[in-house]
Amino acid sequence: MTNINEFDVFYISYDEPKKEEFWADLLNKVPWAKRVDGVKGFDNAHKACATASETNHFITIDGDNIINENLFDEEIEINNTNKNCVFSWAGKNIVNGLVYGNGGIKLWNREFVLSMKTHENSNDQAHQVDFCWYTNYIQMNNVYSSVHVNQSEYHAFRAGFREGVKMTLLSGIKPEKNVLLSNQIFWKNYNRLVIWCSVGSDVEYGLWSIYGARLGLYMLMCSDWNYTQIRDYDWMDYFFQNSIKSKIKSDENLIREINLLEEKLKEDLHV
Repeated sequence: MTNINEFDVFYISYDEPKKEEFWADLLNKVPWAKRVDGVKGFDNAHKACATASETNHFITIDGDNIINENLFDEEIEINNTNKNCVFSWAGKNIVNGLVYGNGGIKLWNREFVLSMKTHENSNDQAHQVDFCWYTNYIQMNNVYSSVHVNQSEYHAFRAGFREGVKMTLLSGIKPEKNVLLSNQIFWKNYNRLVIWCSVGSDVEYGLWSIYGARLGLYMLMCSDWNYTQIRDYDWMDYFFQNSIKSKIKSDENLIREINLLEEKLKEDLHV
């Protein structure tokens, strides 16, 4: 058994409005933590961690996470069977209360990360928008972080939009439109999708998260849009500023768009 505090810890930040505040909080709890900031691309950012890691396995903490330092009281067994697996501790989403791997803390094998090809470096369709279909995940039981996706309108929208797509995919591939989604998607992902699309209106920027999830689902299933663009934050920023904010000027506009998407999803997908 190996204590978690024996591994390198990396804080991966990009454009999160509270990234400096959360970094300071992490350093107070984990003084040996290192940081990878502003690296474009999900695969590239994790490879930057692996390159800098001085331990065979390393921990990653996303830039919108506040961790519970009790994680570092844990011990873990790594052997030849699981050494290339990703150990995942669920995070609790503060907008909709979901608790699963999205945004949670991960433990990676250094050599595996250096050789993997996902997201912007993927050479096949299935691995272009997430890590989870590339390797085996071991889901750990305890929850050791809160995930603060709602740091701005844009960040709440982006989080919802990306999960609206990812929760709908079948091992990274777009489902069939003419078959009920509930009969295709893994049941836990379907339940999470429903919650992303409906819960959080009482939380700051929560409506933006709901709208993003509904729009991501609709664009994936009801258009020929290239859904792999969710991995590209430059595209996401441009899309939000030029296609979303240009037409939504108030909360009333936002609620109307959410309701319109509800009707479209019911009509086109029967959800």
